[in-house]
Amino acid sequence: MFFEILFFAVVAGFLGWRLYSVLGRRTGHEKPFDPFRTKEPEAPATVSDRDGNIRRLPEPAARPERVDRDRRKLEAAIAGVAGDVRRGLEEIRSADPKFDPVDFVAGARVAFEMIVGAFAQGDVKALRPLLNDQVFGNFAGAIEERNRNKERHETTLVGILSADIAGAALKSDEAQVTVKFVSQQINVTKDQEGRIIDGDPSEVANITDVWTFARPVKSRDPNWVLTATESPQ
Repeated sequence: MFFEILFFAVVAGFLGWRLYSVLGRRTGHEKPFDPFRTKEPEAPATVSDRDGNIRRLPEPAARPERVDRDRRKLEAAIAGVAGDVRRGLEEIRSADPKFDPVDFVAGARVAFEMIVGAFAQGDVKALRPLLNDQVFGNFAGAIEERNRNKERHETTLVGILSADIAGAALKSDEAQVTVKFVSQQINVTKDQEGRIIDGDPSEVANITDVWTFARPVKSRDPNWVLTATESPQ
């Protein structure tokens, strides 16, 4: 079952650190974190010389190798979609010219890691802005049941093998994009004494999840939220 093996926690180490780094350092004045938001370019660095003149520092050398390679792979995968999926992406792009399928998939991967980690850790506050009401209710209910049973769920997200757009549509001014994730995970459930009651810490399983994200195209809020989940296996 999806909720028995699931969600985002790249293990106590990686995901715990990842969630802390993007969600944990809050002062109450930050904007909601949006994994889909395109990063704004940073202002050029400057320095003053002895005479007080301001000059711009040379821009640091870019590291295009991996970024370009990953983007080319995403572009090639998206270029290969056809039929209803391609028409859906074109409709969304027409209604929202800022929509970029490649940036969307990159953001969806980050969102996947965050949600899986937050679910495993029982962090409902981290989950709330990333899910719609129905999905949040399902996740929060599963976490509550786990707490009632005094069980702890541990998920190690070993890696995301693929994240492919499996569906796209524009419905009543709402963009809906479905992504098929194939990931490698280690899922273990323990009782309050730390004894394993389900799963195997040495078993890495290939998990397929199909998630749908949505966003009103006319909204000023750039955030996408998870609106539906499916686990085919």
